[in-house]
Amino acid sequence: MSAPAPSPLAIVDAEPLPRQDEVLTDAALAFVAELHRNFTARRDELLTRRQDRRAEIARTSTLDFRPETAEIRAADWKVAPAPAALNDRRVEITGPTDRKMTINALNSGAKVWLADFEDASAPTWENVVLGQLNLIDAYERRIDFTDAKSGKSYALKDADQLATVVMRPRGWHLEERHLQFDGRPVPGALVDFGLYFFHNAQRLIDLGKGPYFYLPKTESYLEARLWNDIFVFAQDYVGIPQGTVRATVLIETITAAYEMEEILFELKDHAAGLNAGRWDYLFSIVKNFRDGGSKFVLPDRNAVTMTAPFMRAYTELLVRTCHKRGAHAIGGMAAFIPSRRDAEVNKVAFEKVKADKDREAGDGFDGSWVAHPDLVPIAMASFDAVLGDKPNQKDRLREDVSVAPGDLIAIDSLDARPTYAGLVSAVQVGIRYIEAWLRGLGAVAIFNLMEDAATAEISRSQIWQWINAGVVFEHDGKAVKATAELARKVAAEELAAIRAEIGEEAFAAGKWQQAHDLLLKVSLDADYADFLTLPAYDQLVG
Repeated sequence: MSAPAPSPLAIVDAEPLPRQDEVLTDAALAFVAELHRNFTARRDELLTRRQDRRAEIARTSTLDFRPETAEIRAADWKVAPAPAALNDRRVEITGPTDRKMTINALNSGAKVWLADFEDASAPTWENVVLGQLNLIDAYERRIDFTDAKSGKSYALKDADQLATVVMRPRGWHLEERHLQFDGRPVPGALVDFGLYFFHNAQRLIDLGKGPYFYLPKTESYLEARLWNDIFVFAQDYVGIPQGTVRATVLIETITAAYEMEEILFELKDHAAGLNAGRWDYLFSIVKNFRDGGSKFVLPDRNAVTMTAPFMRAYTELLVRTCHKRGAHAIGGMAAFIPSRRDAEVNKVAFEKVKADKDREAGDGFDGSWVAHPDLVPIAMASFDAVLGDKPNQKDRLREDVSVAPGDLIAIDSLDARPTYAGLVSAVQVGIRYIEAWLRGLGAVAIFNLMEDAATAEISRSQIWQWINAGVVFEHDGKAVKATAELARKVAAEELAAIRAEIGEEAFAAGKWQQAHDLLLKVSLDADYADFLTLPAYDQLVG
């Protein structure tokens, strides 16, 4: 057999990495190039359609179920049955694909690990390439890790004790500047999917599993159709049976919430379920209805719990839709990180996590997310109590649920208002997260919570919305209006507080001023940036 022709893709402005040749083989890059040739133009069209849809929402301040797909919603159909490795998903752990996390997540006792190249991973070239290498090494059982500080060593447990991997590529909006075709960057989603699928599809089949994916930031059923066509092409390309790929779609945009059935229908032979992603969902509501007036103004993010009426409508519709169509419904994130020093903090947080997971299991979800291994037993107990020996509860059809179009956007049904403390928190978390992201970290512990890019998106979007809507806060017994000047004052105070907290040397070594400036730019610019990660990526690779 002749050697594969050199790939038409160019690696641009990237320092060589150890063992990168094991990932960036000519054959793998040739596959990514074929994905780019066949599908990037359609991806570009779909990004344009997003702009058109947003303009329509700005004009009408409303959304509805799509009339042109009513027949799909009315018809009797089911997605393909779940493969054995994805039939029981009662607890899923999320996290980036660095070497330590790869071992800890696989060993965590969770049924599934969401191996994340998206919001929990800053897309440095090192993270993109070495994350792929870590997964290959894990499947080949040649991965270990020794912590340089503690000296502690990590190694994989027996194969039957390891979580099933569901990999999340980047969203459609992000490019990979370091891989180019005729001078044009390849979409990050195709790079992440392509490298992972090419190297691991057959490996995973041999392990009794398969190439499974989480699809982020989907905004319409046409975007799901594009992914389905990519799956069909990819399976043919490497010669594995159609239907081997399985995808779980995050319903984390408000427009996708109106197209859940259509999204499952487009992916029918490759669909595994839907997931309720909370922070990105709230970010999407603010983004789409940011100029819709006071009735769309969200209160502080921590005041928007999953029991808010419009969030209940979203999650109950998701469970009903999934079970009607034979798919798994996966619940939201428990982001708490246990404190090694404060048992009381842990006690309160564990009670909240338990209540959240009890509610999800009781509502009919088949599983849920946690961000830390210590939360796996808590979530497991909640789902064990409802499921027992059953792998899921897809037989609970939730025919009692009825959601009208307006229920999903009834933001003013929530009895809470923005507060000055909420503004301070948004600035604090935004600066701290962006600073870490600019250093290449996507999953960041801030105030005992594991935060990812969705956190920064909701933070900066709320600052933008509150200023745009002229929100008035109560502060020190006075009425204080949300203005750009107030946001700058709070940000300057936070920057000074961080400098005092960590010391001059650590402050100078970080990217604090950059993070401060970027947060203010995306929070205060009249021209609202679609994604914070777009200007942030310019700085990451610039």
